Amino acid sequence: MKLGKCFGKTEIADRREEVPDIWQEETAVGVVEIILILVVLISLVLIFKKQLTALVKGIFIRINSSAADIY
Repeated sequence: MKLGKCFGKTEIADRREEVPDIWQEETAVGVVEIILILVVLISLVLIFKKQLTALVKGIFIRINSSAADIY
């Protein structure tokens, strides 16, 4: 069954005009999601700054001691 038989030509034209609006709305939602994720990540980094710093320092100390054993 052809698309033209299901819908009139004007209905198809109307639906084609609606499609870009849907994409713009979804793009805006995606931008908001990314911003919210960034806010949460930055907040977590600020909250756990001391713990993260200690963890990274410990990792680098282990890396340097292992590297010293190799060289």
